[in-house]
Order: sequence, then C-alpha cells, then structure tokens
Amino acid sequence: MAGLAQIARQSAGPRAYLTRRYRLSASHRLHSEAYSEEENKAVYGKCNNPHGHGHNYGIEVTVGGPVNVETGMVCDLVELDGFAQTNLLRRFDQKNLNTLDEFHEVVPTTENLTREVYRIFQDFRGARVARIRIEETGNNSFKYGEELGKG
Repeated sequence: MAGLAQIARQSAGPRAYLTRRYRLSASHRLHSEAYSEEENKAVYGKCNNPHGHGHNYGIEVTVGGPVNVETGMVCDLVELDGFAQTNLLRRFDQKNLNTLDEFHEVVPTTENLTREVYRIFQDFRGARVARIRIEETGNNSFKYGEELGKG
C-alpha cells in the first residue's frame, strides 16, 4: 500500500480519468452577421431557420488527475455535479443560445458550444478538465480538449 500512496502523491505521476454525463435542451439559429441572407442559407441550410431549432444535448465532461489516496477517486462527484448544475445546466438548459453573452460575437454552433463548455470547466478546482464531448444528434457529436488540441 505504501507504493500506491507514494505514486498518488507524485504530481507528474499517472492520471486517472472520469467522464460524467449531463443532459440539457437548448435552441439556436446558425446565422452569421458577416454573411448575406443567401450566404447564410447556403452555409447553414435548414439550421438558418429564422425561428431557430432545438436540440437535446448530451454532454460528457471528462476530468483527470491523480487518484486521491484517501478517497480512491479522481474528484468528488458531488462537487463536479454542483459545478455542472451552477455553471452548465443553469446557464444553458432551456435557453436560446443566440441570446446569451457567450454567443454575442460567435455563431452558436455546437463546435462553439463545446469550446465554451471546456472554457467553463477550466474553473472547476476538483480536477482538471481533459475533454468535452457534446452529442447534438444521433449523427453528430463534437469533442474539444487536451488530447485533441485546443485550436
């Protein structure tokens, strides 16, 4: 057991990863002010509907870090869920993404939503966010995170 405790205390040691899933519903319209109406329709197709459209998003948050010797966990799930409730679900669930400050200057694509969720979870202090994956539809999912590159 002493060997496990020693490994867990090493900051450069192996990391374990935890993925937690959350669900939210939100709407958006894909539309860029930089484009004409015709260009928006050509680029975004039916997603440029002036009335918008909605999705039931499945969001996976993967955090990583050393396993705590005392708890045997990467992070406290209650803390992670509380952070997600306050900073993810309350912020985006049942909202029109186009009306939110986060998307005032960027098109609220799911790619940009994924990047924003990753940015938000940078503030979680219980473990380091490694990756965000958002399933928009059964055919579309988006990932953003450290193993994928941030750019």
